[in-house]
Amino acid sequence: MTLMRPPAGVADARGPARRPGAGRAVAVVVLVLLAALIPLLGPSAALHGTGEAAAPGVGGVALLRAVLFAALGVPLGELFVGRLARALPGAPATAPRSWAPYATAVGFVAALGLASVVATGNLVPRSLAQIDVGGLYASRDGKLALLEVNAFLVAALCARSARPAVQVWPLAAVVVAEALRAHPVPEHSPLVGSGLTLVHLSCAALWAGGLLHALRTLRHWGPDGPGAALLGLYARVAAVLLAAITATGVWSSLRRMPAGTVLEQLTDTAYGRTLLAKVLLVTVVAGLALWARLRLRRATDPLTACVPARAEVVALGMVVVVSGVLTALPVPIRW
Repeated sequence: MTLMRPPAGVADARGPARRPGAGRAVAVVVLVLLAALIPLLGPSAALHGTGEAAAPGVGGVALLRAVLFAALGVPLGELFVGRLARALPGAPATAPRSWAPYATAVGFVAALGLASVVATGNLVPRSLAQIDVGGLYASRDGKLALLEVNAFLVAALCARSARPAVQVWPLAAVVVAEALRAHPVPEHSPLVGSGLTLVHLSCAALWAGGLLHALRTLRHWGPDGPGAALLGLYARVAAVLLAAITATGVWSSLRRMPAGTVLEQLTDTAYGRTLLAKVLLVTVVAGLALWARLRLRRATDPLTACVPARAEVVALGMVVVVSGVLTALPVPIRW
């Protein structure tokens, strides 16, 4: 007599039925909610005891900026890993369903929200009547905000077209706009700062978005596909991306916090505290990336590297959220 196991989702005498993947979905929802709390509550915690004053609605701005960064990374990561997959000999022609249309639509909404803040004089609008859309054309920040809104709209249309690869151009326009926005003209050597931010943001988007799509591709291909080869190819490029992120991040930080004041400002300013939190998270991410790379090289089953890689994706998501907080806080005064 053979014993037959009840199908998934059907209860048996031992207890209630369990839906496959339900626990994972709940975990994702919890992580998203926790990530949303960081920009909403983080600025007040970082500013506590510093004597600094933040702009009104800094929590909402930080959340919108974090969403914009995430929306930028998802489609760029898909294009990046898709190109790597096509370079692998014998790789399946199929790919997981693209998240780019949804990500760019979310990015459009986030950019629209940030533009509305700029249109009210960097204040949170309480009504539509307070939003001066025409005033956006009169300021540098307003024009950059409009550029990001239009770029995400074009990217969303491109993502749904027959040639989704062309969305790289409007997405690149968003990166350029963010780099220029982060370094206003009165700043010392603004073009240098914009160049550093351009490289930093581009590499970060490719790293985070690329790893997410690489893991989705591995799951789509299954254990028999060349997943280990794709993950190994991504890991080699990611090492270069991490080096560029580290170099540009350190240089940018030293431009805003001179070497003689770094230690003091890391604990006494909101920007410094948030930057320290970001550095610690990036260190964790680097450790997880190293762990995954060692498993790729030494483990009997290279696909066991997916375990630390999944944790790396979560940590990278936290880095994106903290980066959103960092951009909304007041820049420390050069002492």
